[in-house]
Amino acid sequence: MLAPTPAKQLKRLGVRSTLFAVVTFFTVFAAFPFYWMLITTFKRTSDLYNLQNNPFIFNEPPTWEHLHLLFFETLFPRWLLNTFFVGAIVVGITLFVAVPAAYSLARLVGRWGESLGIGIFLTYLVPPTLLFIPLSRVIATLGLQDSLWSLVVVYPSFTIPFCTWLLMGFFKSIPRDIEEAARVDGCSRLGAIVRVVLPLSLAGILTVIIFTFTLVMQEFVYGLTFITSASQKTISVGVPTDLVRGDVYYWGPLMGGCLIASVPVAILYNFFLDRFIAGFTVGAIR
Repeated sequence: MLAPTPAKQLKRLGVRSTLFAVVTFFTVFAAFPFYWMLITTFKRTSDLYNLQNNPFIFNEPPTWEHLHLLFFETLFPRWLLNTFFVGAIVVGITLFVAVPAAYSLARLVGRWGESLGIGIFLTYLVPPTLLFIPLSRVIATLGLQDSLWSLVVVYPSFTIPFCTWLLMGFFKSIPRDIEEAARVDGCSRLGAIVRVVLPLSLAGILTVIIFTFTLVMQEFVYGLTFITSASQKTISVGVPTDLVRGDVYYWGPLMGGCLIASVPVAILYNFFLDRFIAGFTVGAIR
């Protein structure tokens, strides 16, 4: 077997170096916001506001004062609990509605299923700035003002359409023959769905869970509109509204709150990255 020529070795080295440089650039680009939040969280106030200091390093010894203010002088722990409470219920409602809806639309013969699926997805594209006014009337009629249950009622209005459309592509990729074989073996249609279809759709269901919970954590307009009490706020509303007082920005606690809220989601995305990508792409591969 002939050894590669110096020209080929040089070309291979150049390709690898270019690939390494590109990957390094995007890694630094993606990780920089987390580094910035981390270093700002532990910087002293005098270090933050001194323009002569290097903003990328600790010019003074780190401090815990910003986290102390965040946890003991604000309702941040309560905002965390509120966010997880609303997120868990909204995820459950979304799965309860989107899974059977997506399965039904995926198994409809002809263009009806696809047309209905596209129609449902189009409702997700309606901006919240147009919907929060009529939805506020609904919340007032139900007597849910300034309550976390108002968010539980409203959030499925944009999580269910997208998740239904997403799961439709996943269910379409599962051959009907598998279900028919399960029914021949004695399963009912519901039994075939529970024992065969849902296990094969685990990547899509996991994608729905991650996507829905992320939307709940990041949503701002509805949370700001329907919630006024500080004790009822979620992270996305409580952190910017209670830590920005007039023209005073509490940068340390602000960055600490954002870091604590974003790191678990980032870890969750990376931990289930393969299944998450499969959930978004499998519907396009038939």
